Amino acid sequence: MATSELDPAAIAKNWLDQIGTAFQSGDVSTVSTLFFPNGYWRDLLSLSWDFRTLKGPDEIKKYLSQDVNIEGNLIKDLELEGQAALIQPSPEISWVQARFKFNTSIARGRGVVRLMQDNETGRWLGFTFYTGIEELHGYEERIGRNRPTYIQGDGPGHKTWKAQREQSIAYENRDPEVVVIGGGQAGLTVAARLSQLDVDTLIIEQNNRVGDNWRNRYDSLVLHDPVYYAQMPYLPFPDTWPMYIPKDQVGDWLESYAKVLDLNVWTSTTVLGEPKYDEVKKDWAVTVRRADGSVKTFHPKHLVIATSTVGEPYSPDFTGVENFKGQVVHSTQFKSGRDYAQKRVAVIGTGTSAIDIARDLYEQGAHTTIVQRSTAIVISAEAMLNVVMKGMWDGTGPPTDIADLLSTSFPIPVTLKLAAKAVPRTKQYDSAMLEGLEKAGFGLNYGPNDGGILARLYEKPSGYYIDVGGAQPIIDGKIKVKQGQEIDHFDEKGIVFSDGSKLDIDAAVLATGYTGTRDSIAKLLGDDIAERISPTWGLNSEGELYGLWRNAGHPQLWLHGGNLAMCRVYSKPLALQIKAQLVGLWKL
Repeated sequence: MATSELDPAAIAKNWLDQIGTAFQSGDVSTVSTLFFPNGYWRDLLSLSWDFRTLKGPDEIKKYLSQDVNIEGNLIKDLELEGQAALIQPSPEISWVQARFKFNTSIARGRGVVRLMQDNETGRWLGFTFYTGIEELHGYEERIGRNRPTYIQGDGPGHKTWKAQREQSIAYENRDPEVVVIGGGQAGLTVAARLSQLDVDTLIIEQNNRVGDNWRNRYDSLVLHDPVYYAQMPYLPFPDTWPMYIPKDQVGDWLESYAKVLDLNVWTSTTVLGEPKYDEVKKDWAVTVRRADGSVKTFHPKHLVIATSTVGEPYSPDFTGVENFKGQVVHSTQFKSGRDYAQKRVAVIGTGTSAIDIARDLYEQGAHTTIVQRSTAIVISAEAMLNVVMKGMWDGTGPPTDIADLLSTSFPIPVTLKLAAKAVPRTKQYDSAMLEGLEKAGFGLNYGPNDGGILARLYEKPSGYYIDVGGAQPIIDGKIKVKQGQEIDHFDEKGIVFSDGSKLDIDAAVLATGYTGTRDSIAKLLGDDIAERISPTWGLNSEGELYGLWRNAGHPQLWLHGGNLAMCRVYSKPLALQIKAQLVGLWKL
């Protein structure tokens, strides 16, 4: 059939009718025959309390026959939503794409199907099928028409909004249902989601102000993701904001976000000792100390760790560093290049912080050398915007909720394959920059198996740089590069490399990364709990990210984190899981 003769809506409706009928009758064999041999079904919490990606008819059949663990649940009432369309991401690939909504016995969901025509039979079969719950029946978010009604003076003893907020945040005679440790974008987004589900949630933040986790970082930091991609739930950034937001503006936004959304936050508050889980009562004991010295113990049902996905700062134990007469700081301690004007500074590392800091040092008058012990991925912010994110997060794409649905609907293995196909185009887009970096002695790679920045991100969130201005000074020779040699040792004057060469310096900045989330968990909760949780990054055998946003391996303990976009997207399923347990839909 010619492309011009296709009716995408009719094709999608026919397929959805078939799978809906098979779901209703419990005919799992028919369901599996509606997919290509290499087709995927990604399901977030619709038929099991987990994130699952099934590849191929056999795995899909097994999922429906054995793995579904929400008793009596099934997907029904599948109905097209919006316009179906024929999508052609490349000359050799095209599919019919359609969004739909559905119900289960406990939830309302949304999905996306992508259908491709089988060359032999002419049938339209599932290439990707996504189902994810959006809200629990009877426990809908308090937004839009469901928002609460507040009427001043509606009866005896009525309290003003201000009085209600003061009482809510004081926690004098009650325990929160959920304690969130960490008041950055991760803690705020999950607390915002829980709040709209009427879950009493308290955020514990050790800094003096919400947003200090951004304000306290190096002065030159800006987001490397475009503003369209970095939105937060319920409260979009102003249209007047810059494409790449300065870190202090992000910090101020987070503080405003907490206030505007009426989130309960205790700042200048530290956790004392290790929170303990009671296996009988099925709650936590969390003791905290506030700035005034007062101590309080809470007994929440759930504990969310939202401190960091990267863990503790990692500083290699370089031989002889104690003999060095200059200053050595980790990148987390670096504030501004102004502190190093006219000094000779080595930045050890080649990720985002390393190149950002090297640029700031150069611009503030320091004599800067990047010590690059391994190669790195570099892609321009323009290539990210105009190639990788084109049509989705470049300002021309759909509304944020639709963009989130479409991007989440791709199984991560498919996302990685599509991203790998974009690598030649980004290399062409950035050809002048990449050639200049190589001529300057900067070592490049293009991700695991040349899969690009996403392949690297899902393997380990380091070793790449989205260029927002740091590449050109390297190309121009204004930032020097020492590449490919390991550091043998430090002496009094600086660094001695394995090839015998030396670099005399006044200071070294260690942009050498972090230890990983499990170290943070062990530091906060103790080794016993840390040993129980699953890995906290990397992809499992199905292509889902380990650990974050779902069952972490310990009852009523959750890990939440990632960039602003990840926190926006996955705070919703995380909050829904917690709510489901609190109201008994998910029985422990």
